[in-house]
Amino acid sequence: MLGTVQYTPVNLDPNTAHPELSLSEDLTSMRRSDERQQVPDNPERFDYGWLCVLGSEGFSSGGHCWDVEVGGVAWMVGVVKESISRKGDFTLNPKGGVWGIELTSGEYRAMTSPPTLLTVQRKLQRVRVQLDWDKGKVSFSDPSDNTPLYTFKHSFTERLFPFFSTMGTVRICPLKVSVSVK
Repeated sequence: MLGTVQYTPVNLDPNTAHPELSLSEDLTSMRRSDERQQVPDNPERFDYGWLCVLGSEGFSSGGHCWDVEVGGVAWMVGVVKESISRKGDFTLNPKGGVWGIELTSGEYRAMTSPPTLLTVQRKLQRVRVQLDWDKGKVSFSDPSDNTPLYTFKHSFTERLFPFFSTMGTVRICPLKVSVSVK
């Protein structure tokens, strides 16, 4: 017996979503909303200028991978440390606890200090995020042709969460998993 099922490796956490983000019912996509959502101002919710949401599960060991469909004029994807400030401004680079890449002002950049301009041959439609917590690596690539985009190296000391921000739309891509029973 052989079957194929769809599995989404990351789900969005609605308790962290900025009030100007609208999440899909299945918690796999988000878009900027025309109106500010009426949501509780809980401690884990982002409330400042960056329209952010985190994945619902954090990682403190092992290897993890997810693909993100990106659209719009500005977006960020990556991972953040669990203790990142959710209220007010925060620094979008490894010193601030953020390891990611972004599209902003028509440029693709690694969120380093200062930002590192990325050379991209064509417009990115998907980004693959690969976290190896134990080896201290977060890598980004274009899954359409496996072109490497950027790799961060860091000795992680706390749990990391998938991180997403957009002025357009972002969708976590499902994986197709084959299941066989012997």
